[in-house]
Amino acid sequence: MALPAMLQGKMRLPLIGAPMFIISQPALVIAQCTSGIIGSFPALNARPQSLLDDWILEIKDGLQQYSEENPGEPVAPFAVNQIVHMSNSRLRADMETCVKHEVPIIITSLRPPEEVVQAVHSYGGLVFHDVISLRHAHKAMEQGVDGIIAVCAGAGGHAGTLSPFALIKEIRREFDGALILSGCMSNGGDILAAQAMGADLAYMGTRFIATEEAHAVPDYKQMVVDSNAVDIVYSSLFSGVLGNYLKESVRKAGYDPDNLPDGDASSMDFGKAGENEAKAWRDIWSAGQGAGSVTEVLPTAELVRRMQREYDETRARLAAG
Repeated sequence: MALPAMLQGKMRLPLIGAPMFIISQPALVIAQCTSGIIGSFPALNARPQSLLDDWILEIKDGLQQYSEENPGEPVAPFAVNQIVHMSNSRLRADMETCVKHEVPIIITSLRPPEEVVQAVHSYGGLVFHDVISLRHAHKAMEQGVDGIIAVCAGAGGHAGTLSPFALIKEIRREFDGALILSGCMSNGGDILAAQAMGADLAYMGTRFIATEEAHAVPDYKQMVVDSNAVDIVYSSLFSGVLGNYLKESVRKAGYDPDNLPDGDASSMDFGKAGENEAKAWRDIWSAGQGAGSVTEVLPTAELVRRMQREYDETRARLAAG
């Protein structure tokens, strides 16, 4: 196990709230961090680009105020997700903003992030990179990342297809940094199971869509509550990369979720994400198979307290044998 020193003593649960396009904004990130888990958001959620500076300041001020008003309470650091892809014309400007504010953790996606790692390490920050295979993990290791996020079968968004039992073992055999597991987790027992498999942290997105602070329309939140694992479709049509989506949202957008053509990877354009009329994930809603365990919309703080109880109860039950 390899929990970075920056995180030790600052978390109630070994959990990262995954960055979700459109959904993750300052209110959710602040609620996650002040509840004792790492909160995160995609830099591309802040539009126009100048808004990123305001968002980071809002989060830092919110966490500082909470710390002053609640001395002794753990406040976790926050993370910003950067899409490292040639179509992301904002990457340089977004990274300059993150470096200026010394964002504690940068979560990178797609291309191995050599230049991002160098920039973040210059001020002592951490870089976690998400992967769906050991081959991708090798490339991230070569760039000196501090953590690897294993995005396994059933995760929301751009998920892989491998079982966590397979991918976690393969990566852990070769990597002694922080290992984070993503895929279908929704409660405290799942977080403990991730650690039992060899992960240091769990990575959870879908469960936080159904929170009061999530920037999602009520129908989206309710669809997550109403859905089961079989209501998730895996397709590359909407972004050019394979990902998981709520079938009913796909159907409402005029598609047949059981007969979707393949998407074109060359059409990916993260520089314009969210600007098209029916761009995933505004009208076509992303979620993972863990939606089947989501039964209600809760305030983030209450949800994290519940997961902490579940985590402790599961650990006690297993220890009792």
